[in-house]
Amino acid sequence: MIPLPKPKGKEGQPGSTGPGATYKTYEHLGEDILASMREEQVGDYRMKIDRMFFKRFEDTVRQETFIASNVEAGQWDRVIDYVNREVFDKPEAYYSLEKLRKAASVDRRLSLREIIEKSFGLIPGFKSKDELLEEEFAKFVSYYRPEEAEAIPALKNYFKAYVSNDQVRYSIENQQFTDLATNPVFTTKDLKAVPEKYRAIIPNYIKDYVPINRFMP
Repeated sequence: MIPLPKPKGKEGQPGSTGPGATYKTYEHLGEDILASMREEQVGDYRMKIDRMFFKRFEDTVRQETFIASNVEAGQWDRVIDYVNREVFDKPEAYYSLEKLRKAASVDRRLSLREIIEKSFGLIPGFKSKDELLEEEFAKFVSYYRPEEAEAIPALKNYFKAYVSNDQVRYSIENQQFTDLATNPVFTTKDLKAVPEKYRAIIPNYIKDYVPINRFMP
């Protein structure tokens, strides 16, 4: 039984708190609600469902003769057009690019070509956002060969932030550098560490050679 709070009252009367006081109690005769509560573990199960969904898509496209022959021939425009028209949004499975991206659980935006390449074993798996950024920065370094070796970490930080963060990109493009003071990803101090000539070179290089959409979530 759970005793109710003792309200103030005259001594000897119900509700009083002095000597000889009496008070009422409440007894709950129903089931314990907390005992009926259960913690639901969905992580592993959900991941398994996603893997099964992705695997079914891989099986589906591999069984399509048109897709397989054009993948082998490198006719990616024809492959992607066919998948969009003949495989996606059908009652059998309702495959879609967004569903496949979600099932793949990668921290960036996968392209349909990547997904099909993985389905046919042309790539072993999907690279993370940071792995791709490292590759893109390595290409930049091999192209420009910066002589300021000590500035390489600052250049990389600038490169990655510009590609992957739209707020940083907006501030740089619009020369609103004071906004970086409160940016948690790339600050004014970080920008000052970048040699001045590279503050324009890196954004221009990225615009010409780096597909920014690949790095969006």
